[in-house]
Amino acid sequence: MQVQVEIGFEQLVSIAKKLPTKQWRKLKQEVENKNTKSKDDFDMETFLLSAPIFGKSQIEKITKTRKAINQWRTK
Repeated sequence: MQVQVEIGFEQLVSIAKKLPTKQWRKLKQEVENKNTKSKDDFDMETFLLSAPIFGKSQIEKITKTRKAINQWRTK
């Protein structure tokens, strides 16, 4: 089960300042650790390269449709 809560930045800072020293150090270490990846992180390049692409016939159809729409709009 996952709960999502919206906290304003100032409120988050206030909560962080109230942490005991040991927990503050742990939080600071986690924030500064750039190697940590969350579940939601993904490789954008891999995602884009594996995405579907248009074929020549689809591109031609899109081009014709755009041309027709542009002509309709200028009338």
